[in-house]
Amino acid sequence: MSGARRLTGLEWSRRSLFFGDRFPEHYGASDRKILRYLAVRSCTGLMCGLVLGLLGFGVVLAVLLLRGAVQGSLRWDELLIQMLLGGVLLFLDLQGLRSLLALDSRLARECFGPSEQELLRRRIDELASSRAAVVQAVDAERRRIERDIHDGIQQRLVALAMLLGRARRGRDPEQSGALLHQAHQESRDVLAELREVAWRVYPSGLDSLGLEEALGGVSDRCGIPVRTEFAVRGPLPRPVETAAYFVVSESVTNAAKHSRATAVSVHVVLDDRVLTVCVQDNGKGGANPAGIGLSGLRSRVEALDGTLYIDSPEGGPTMVTAELPCA
Repeated sequence: MSGARRLTGLEWSRRSLFFGDRFPEHYGASDRKILRYLAVRSCTGLMCGLVLGLLGFGVVLAVLLLRGAVQGSLRWDELLIQMLLGGVLLFLDLQGLRSLLALDSRLARECFGPSEQELLRRRIDELASSRAAVVQAVDAERRRIERDIHDGIQQRLVALAMLLGRARRGRDPEQSGALLHQAHQESRDVLAELREVAWRVYPSGLDSLGLEEALGGVSDRCGIPVRTEFAVRGPLPRPVETAAYFVVSESVTNAAKHSRATAVSVHVVLDDRVLTVCVQDNGKGGANPAGIGLSGLRSRVEALDGTLYIDSPEGGPTMVTAELPCA
């Protein structure tokens, strides 16, 4: 097996040097796969030698035919027949070389890297886990919305009803006026909180204003300064815009509520059909990637074949980076 692995290493170098193949550096093939590769590669090498031998034989025949035609020892009908047979032989040789080259490339991919079946199986596993993560993220988002409505809006509506009831039963006009003024302010707060919950469900501004303006709305609603740099030219796919918005919104909200940050910077850059969203704050750090909010973001990003990176050491700063393919 040591000798077999050395021979396989030479084959790896040959494919990389002459064909420019790039294989995974840390992919370890099993002993059975290496032996099978060498056995099949030996057969294909013998077949390639046979095809090259036939090609050389055809070259020799072509030289002899050309010599006979120049000397006049061949009739034109014989020369035409020999040329026809030589053309068929040349076509079969070239086709055989092409097929052997494709077979050699496929054998190298299966030995030095994941095979097509392995890649397909990995892709199926990724899609299955991504689908399950999306379902969990949707359920978690629904629970959070229900909690926001129950603990926030519902309590405010109860307080508003109590204020209106006291104002209706009151006999003092000044006291009733003060209660109505307080009820009016409470109703405005309820509308603001209801609007905030609706934007967390889906930012309707994306449909009419676009991603840049929607991110500006996130900055306006945040209680700390947010500096946004938006370097995107041209339209983006709607799922990518939505995912980018939620990455920024969730990260900015976490920075304002939990990290005790005093400033947040947001960078949105489109480079080579990949949208990169980076949110950094100067808070205390220690964000939990397994939390409901960040795990939901990861599921949303991975559902689009993207990647989410979370760097939040104790003491800060916290950096959340999402890479979203737009192709």
